[in-house]
Formats: sequence, structure tokens, C-alpha cells
Amino acid sequence: MSGPAVWVSAARPATLWAAVVPVLVGGGLAWGAGREDIQCVTAPCPEGAQLFRWDVFVVTLLASLAIQIAANYANDASDAKRGADPADRIGPTRAVSSGLITSRQMWVAVWGLLGIAAVGGIYLAAVAGPVVIAIGVLSILATLGYVGGPKPYGYMGLGEVFVFLFFGVVATVGSRYVHDSTVPAAAWLLSIPVGLLVTAILVANNIRDIDTDAATGKRTLAVMLGRDRTVVLFTALVYGAFASIGIFAAAGWTPRPTAIALVAVVLAPRITGIVARERAGPPLIRALKGTARLHLAVGVLLAVGSAVA
Repeated sequence: MSGPAVWVSAARPATLWAAVVPVLVGGGLAWGAGREDIQCVTAPCPEGAQLFRWDVFVVTLLASLAIQIAANYANDASDAKRGADPADRIGPTRAVSSGLITSRQMWVAVWGLLGIAAVGGIYLAAVAGPVVIAIGVLSILATLGYVGGPKPYGYMGLGEVFVFLFFGVVATVGSRYVHDSTVPAAAWLLSIPVGLLVTAILVANNIRDIDTDAATGKRTLAVMLGRDRTVVLFTALVYGAFASIGIFAAAGWTPRPTAIALVAVVLAPRITGIVARERAGPPLIRALKGTARLHLAVGVLLAVGSAVA
């Protein structure tokens, strides 16, 4: 690989849906939440006016992707510095440890992407208020602290907790909030299945890397739990997401049409089966990509169900 292809690979495109899904769900909730009391430029408001704003949606999506790619680049550079990417590592080539990109170049890209996210945050703050700035600052600190700093939490078995919180709860709730500065209960509840599935992506990645992470002193939750218990955790995350979707919709706590996302459960057995029985690299990489696609499918269906409510 060379040139742009190296940067694209280092961004880990298969996992970038983790940044897209919460924005879709938050936008879907805003689309389905039309109100008669919306403040319109023209009076009276046109029939069917909505809270959803395309400019807010696009800026939120771009900022979210910028943070996700920055996190992946920072992870690449930080792991290389700590020697956590040995030559026998299973998975995509790491750009810095392999010498394809220098550490300095990678960190310049990280800060450039975080600058893009900050500009987007300023725009969103002008729309929705200063709370957006706080969300952005916390997200950036979480990005840099995952494998960076004196005590990276990704090396302490806390990566799953932070991914659930920031790429699940914060991202989904924040993506709904920026449209009109409110957060209905449905946003908090739908952030749970979103968070469970995005955490499953990380767990699938860490199961693949258990041996090399343990050998290099990277204490992920998968290393601490061991393979068998991590497989149980992965399975619980995947099916827990579907259970929460069904319970919330059946109880009327979230828009009932969001139950359409349950159809995506047909994709789950193949993925959980691979993770349970395989130890070789290629099958586990397929499981990782399959988990990311499952996350996307559920996110799209939740967004559609929310929008038509």
C-alpha cells in the first residue's frame, strides 16, 4: 500500500459505521418528532413541520466521523509507541508500526481531524447551545485517553465502558439534542442497543487480539476475562441489544415501529457462532466486519422506525 490507500486503511473503514449509526438514530428521532409549536421563519408553520434539520444532521455526521477516524489514528500511533503491534499480530497492517506512516504524520492527522470536529461543534453549539461544547470536549478527551496518556484506559480493561458511553449513549443522545436542545426518553433508551452493539464491535476486535495483547502487556477486558468468558460477553451484548429493542417498543417507551429492527437478528447467529468456535485470524476478522454491518443494519432500522412514528 502507498499514499491515500495507507491512510484509508489506517482509518479502519469497516468500523466507521460506529460513528454513523448514532447520528442516524438521533436524526430519525428528530424527524419523527414534528411539533405544532416549532418556531418557523414564515408564519404560520407549514403543515408537517419537523424538528429535524439537514444542516445539523450533516455537520453532526461529519464531526462524528472526524472523531472516530482521529481515534483510530491515535490508536495506531499510540500502540506503535508502546510496542502493542508486533509483527505476528492478526489483522490489518498498522501504519505506524509498519513504517508506512510516521508517528508525527499520524498525530498531525489526529489533531487536524479533531480540529474539524471542533469547528463542527462550534456550529452545533450556535444552534443548540453550549452543552454541545461540553459533549465535544469530553468526546475528544475520551478519544485521546483510550490508548494515550500515562494511564490509557484501553489498557486497563475499561475500553468497553467508554465505548458504550461515548459511541452509544453520548453520541445517540447528543445527535438528538442538537436538533432542538431537547432529549426525549426514547433517545436515552435507544442509545442502549446502539451502545451494546458498538461495544460488541470492540469486543470482537479484542477477542481476535487476545494473544498478542497479552504478550505485549495490553490488558484489555478480553485479556482479563479470558477467551471463553469474553465470548459469553460478546453474545450477551449482541442479543441484549435485540432484547432491549423489543422490550422498549412493546412497552411503548420507544416508538413502536422501531421494533422493525428486530428483523436484523437473523444476522446474529452466524456472527456469534464464528466468534464462539473460531480462533484463526481471517474468520475473526470476518466476524468483526459482520458485527459492524449488524450494528449498521440495526441503526438504519431504528432510524426508520423512529422517523415514521
